Amino acid sequence: MLQRDYTTSQLDVLEAEAIHIMREVAAEFERPCLLFSGGKDSIVMVRVAEK
Repeated sequence: MLQRDYTTSQLDVLEAEAIHIMREVAAEFERPCLLFSGGKDSIVMVRVAEK
């Protein structure tokens, strides 16, 4: 029988936490928004928001 070892990388854990936080914020506020500056941080946040 083929045995698979599924492990979650630290990056996957951080991404899941970021998605969870964004969903919590969206649920709490009537009109949540993201401020976009065009920098690296903003681009990462937009990518997380897409997921």
